[in-house]
Amino acid sequence: MNKLSIIIPAYNEEDRIIYTLEKSLAYLNTREYNSEILVVSDGSTDNTASVVKGFDPGQKVRLEFLEYHPNKGKGYAVRYGMLRGTYDIIMFMDADYSVEMSEVEKGINLIEGGADIAIASRTVAGSIVSQHQNFFRELSAKLYTFTQSLFLGIDYKDTQCGFKLFRKETAKNLFSKQLLDSVIFDPEILWLAKNEGNRVKEFPVTWTHMEDSRIQYDSLRKSLFVFEELFRIKKLHKLRR
Repeated sequence: MNKLSIIIPAYNEEDRIIYTLEKSLAYLNTREYNSEILVVSDGSTDNTASVVKGFDPGQKVRLEFLEYHPNKGKGYAVRYGMLRGTYDIIMFMDADYSVEMSEVEKGINLIEGGADIAIASRTVAGSIVSQHQNFFRELSAKLYTFTQSLFLGIDYKDTQCGFKLFRKETAKNLFSKQLLDSVIFDPEILWLAKNEGNRVKEFPVTWTHMEDSRIQYDSLRKSLFVFEELFRIKKLHKLRR
């Protein structure tokens, strides 16, 4: 049975993608179902392509490398991959392996139990954060989540954890409507899901903050950017109508 498509957006990930693929492939090859991993290079300028293409995915996993230039943003990369996933459940995960692949079974169970979307959370009961981000980033995240909840009316304490699963038809519908190319595509997708009446379930995960993030909020300007993107969501979709 072809069950799971996994999208991994990658921008200059020649180093971290090795560990992520090794761990992910090792786990997936022990499952009863078949799966595929689509690594989407978001305009990488390093050796990400040759590293990914050099992997032996094993007997039960199909590994595909997708690439375009120039760099367009994480949201664009995820959308590019999600619209090309072919199996029953399509998910995306971050290239830094902050959430282990084994956690996927929780999301699969929720989808098979009737949910349209299953999102990993670092804040719901049962979740474990084994290494925290710095104080400023965690404070900014709390302020952002509060603002997001008021503005979009989506009541999730953690929308930015990069580990989300979708029923195939739900993924195709929502990501075809996505308009943001930046990292703030997650709340846009969840807002669209609310408007579509999709059933969303959260599940706890063990999460570890990985250093050397490709997305840095190391200045006030960069931190303000996420709020600017958030406030664009409704306007963009209003203009689209």
